[in-house]
Amino acid sequence: MMTGQTSVSGAGVKFTPARLALVLGGPVALAIASWIYLGLMIGDMSMIPGMAAMMMPGQMFMPMPLFGLFLMWAVMMAAMMLPTAMPMIIAYARMQAVDRARGAGWRPVLLFATGYVLAWAGFSLAAAIFQAGLTHLALMSPMMMKAESGPLAGAILIVAGLYQFTPLKQTCLRLCRTPLSFLMTEWREGNFGALTMGWRHGLFCIGCCWALMGLLFVAGVMNTLWIIAITLYVLIEKILPGSAWFTRLTGAGMVAAGLWLMIG
Repeated sequence: MMTGQTSVSGAGVKFTPARLALVLGGPVALAIASWIYLGLMIGDMSMIPGMAAMMMPGQMFMPMPLFGLFLMWAVMMAAMMLPTAMPMIIAYARMQAVDRARGAGWRPVLLFATGYVLAWAGFSLAAAIFQAGLTHLALMSPMMMKAESGPLAGAILIVAGLYQFTPLKQTCLRLCRTPLSFLMTEWREGNFGALTMGWRHGLFCIGCCWALMGLLFVAGVMNTLWIIAITLYVLIEKILPGSAWFTRLTGAGMVAAGLWLMIG
């Protein structure tokens, strides 16, 4: 008999809408908050801590501007990448159901998502330092937050495009695309195990997407359309079956665009 109640099932576990909301509540709330704050920063860049100091020569590596860049990148990565991690978080919650039956509770699910966010926070710090260095060397506009020269923008595009063809990219993409494979090979028990698994999944996701984030240095770190486009691209790349051709096709396009910028 049809009850009118939908569910998400897998690995012997069924999620009613209420349980699904419980699983995704924290990550979804953080993603929504990140998108809102990101929109506010894009609309008024003075909301980025240390933004005024960034306009002054030699200030990029001062604590406040560097913190501002880190916060900007961390919020942006949470907004962009948490939505693409939802299938993995749901898959983890299903497999963790046995532990919950033994009294483990829902904390490991939250810690798994936390580990994922922490991995991207580490990437955000590296991106902030890289941006500060480019700006300090006058290779990047502090106001527009994009590469100042065609050759630099072209080089970034070429590196991003070539990375699409590497075995590392394909390996990381495969682990991001197939949650069951990752969970079966990386499973760890307990709260710390959940945090570690989330961290490792974040690292694989970074291995899959770090070069794509470099495109923001070309189009503008605070370019709304490019932020949305990259988010959608990552999501499509993860869910599209047999997407190796798609990855290589876009890689070839990036290399071609990079060469055009370098010689144009």
